Amino acid sequence: MIRRVATADHDAIWAILEPVIRAGETLAIPRDMSREATLALWLAPDRTVRVFEEDGRVLGLFYIRANQAGGGGHVANAGYVVAQDATGRGIARRMCAASLDLARDMGFRAMQFNFVITTNSRAVALWQAMGFAIVGRLPGAFLLPGGVYSDALVMYRDL
Repeated sequence: MIRRVATADHDAIWAILEPVIRAGETLAIPRDMSREATLALWLAPDRTVRVFEEDGRVLGLFYIRANQAGGGGHVANAGYVVAQDATGRGIARRMCAASLDLARDMGFRAMQFNFVITTNSRAVALWQAMGFAIVGRLPGAFLLPGGVYSDALVMYRDL
């Protein structure tokens, strides 16, 4: 079930986000980001956040926000994370589908992902399967933990 986030979810959200942040392979945020800073970022007032819950356990979360202000405010941006022990079960696909519907209901006309790391091939393939086109490539834009630079993609789809 996908539902609104509650204060009681904060520990579960941190448990999902912390290993992904520490791994430093998919999110363009500091690898040493604190729990407080992470929750403040992901639960910021400009974001609409939902969690994916199954059998009483939060297994994923996503946010939607305006990608830009003003004249770009009709394009949504989103971010998704699935618990490491729950990957490969279609949770990200269900969250993406729900986020597209929610963004449409919120009045957005399109969705854009600004920074999809190319080494995150599962995400790239999923977003393409969900109708996103690669509209830009940022060469060497992301430094992986091993010191290798990876390209990042800009992906876009109409709603």
